[in-house]
Amino acid sequence: MSLVDEESCDIDRSGPTKLDSSLFNCELSSKAPFYTFQEDEEGDLEHFLELRTVCLGDDAKEESNVVEVTAMNHQRKTISVPIANLHINCLPMVSLGEFELKAPVTIRLRAGSGPVVISGLHLVVSQVADLSDEEEEEEDDDEEDDDDEDISPIKPAKKKQTV
Repeated sequence: MSLVDEESCDIDRSGPTKLDSSLFNCELSSKAPFYTFQEDEEGDLEHFLELRTVCLGDDAKEESNVVEVTAMNHQRKTISVPIANLHINCLPMVSLGEFELKAPVTIRLRAGSGPVVISGLHLVVSQVADLSDEEEEEEDDDEEDDDDEDISPIKPAKKKQTV
């Protein structure tokens, strides 16, 4: 799924949108075997989780650590998919590229005791409010007036008269 695919988004795309991002990470272990990423209650925002890497932590044992994600598919049905099977001896880290999921998403340590660190980006898509044409014209006029006041007219230099 890509953020460019506007059909998958619930926001009315009639106007311009804004994309904000922040770093995301969580650690799964036998003490905390799952993490749920949820969206805020604000209705005009869409939250996406872009997973980039899944990596074993320093204290990982010699065992398989299976990580799965649970999210909704395009038919709005919940689906669980394993995304990594890590082992300290042969595959301690997996790069997922830009694996994007729309909130809510649950990341679970299905097998193993971890620790497994998942990192990526938290993406927030919001709709930018448009200024009406009249407001834009008023702002443009104000800017032009300000420019006129700031610039003083250039006067020609006085010539010296020779006697």
